[in-house]
Amino acid sequence: MVSRFPFSRAASVALIAACAGLVLSSVTHAQSGQQPLAAAGNSSNPGPAPRRDLSGTWTPVGGTRIGIQAGGVQAMPNDGNPEHALPYTAYGLEVYESHKALEGIDAVLPAEHNDPRNKCEPLGFPRVNHYNVRMTQIFQNPYKIAVLYQYDNRWRNIWIDGRELPELVDGGVIAGGTYKASKWYGYSVGEWIDDYTLVVRTVGMMPEDRVWLDSTGRPISDAATVEEVFRRVDSDHMEWTETIDDPKLYTEPWVSMKILFMLADPHTDVIEMYCSPVEMEYYYESFGNAASGVDNEGD
Repeated sequence: MVSRFPFSRAASVALIAACAGLVLSSVTHAQSGQQPLAAAGNSSNPGPAPRRDLSGTWTPVGGTRIGIQAGGVQAMPNDGNPEHALPYTAYGLEVYESHKALEGIDAVLPAEHNDPRNKCEPLGFPRVNHYNVRMTQIFQNPYKIAVLYQYDNRWRNIWIDGRELPELVDGGVIAGGTYKASKWYGYSVGEWIDDYTLVVRTVGMMPEDRVWLDSTGRPISDAATVEEVFRRVDSDHMEWTETIDDPKLYTEPWVSMKILFMLADPHTDVIEMYCSPVEMEYYYESFGNAASGVDNEGD
């Protein structure tokens, strides 16, 4: 896809988006800072993986930039490369074109965006997997796994107690014979397919008018089933893969993320990252409208 902006304006968009990132960084207490890693995570001789255990504090191998995913989902960035073109349905393409993102090949100027994130709406699932996945904490017991995300101190539960995946219905799911409404982070059920691999399926997320798939405006809908595979490679490493199956918006399933993580020092105090409506409003009043040539004087 070709950008609808000439180079000079596209370059301005990139610069403004970068400035937005800096503002968010200051708001969220230096979110771009590198954090200490455990010696084990850097070991050239890791031990065997523990059986059926994903617990720990995890950070992407290669540094925190791997988890930021500003240019779109990690495995399929929104960069105009034909290899990264998504298999949209006609409706999916219509939804994508209605989104005005601050990042990606079709980025707009700050005053023109309609990203719900920039109003500090919850990211929802699976976008939370595609936005500043840096220090991710995982806790588990025999019944469920809790994934704690660094951004906005959000979490989700994955049930591993043998329950069935809820059935998708209009506006929600049927779980245990009971109707339940859609949730920001859906309903997740996991199954160990061997001692080192957990397959998780999630349904019942929010509809496409409430959430985006990534920061470049790709869409996701409440018809989606998201499959994640957590594979414990060894004592220090875990591979996290995600596949999107959304028949409302995409003609076939596709892999959106495949990131190798390593254990961080368990004593690390994870830095807080929050979306502040007050700070966001200040930024757009100070920079967004000015960059777009809109004069608010006298409003």
